[in-house]
Amino acid sequence: MKRAHVIFHGRVQGVFFRANCKSKADALGVTGFVRNLQNGTVEAVMEGDLEMINELIQWCSGSQPIARVTSTEVHWESLTGEFYDFHISY
Repeated sequence: MKRAHVIFHGRVQGVFFRANCKSKADALGVTGFVRNLQNGTVEAVMEGDLEMINELIQWCSGSQPIARVTSTEVHWESLTGEFYDFHISY
């Protein structure tokens, strides 16, 4: 089990990025949250199986229906196990 703190840059706000990310995370069994930041990026914290987290990051970076991600920052952190599901944070 792993934990990733991810920042997505590009056209990621106002394009259903968070809702699509949550849907994909739920399908993959990844827990955590996703939220918009004031600087126009989207932040996500993801916990779960390393392979599933990597799949979610790749999907969000390149397969979002409307969003256009220009770069992705991934920082691996210590697992906390604090999440029971994946939610959209406001």
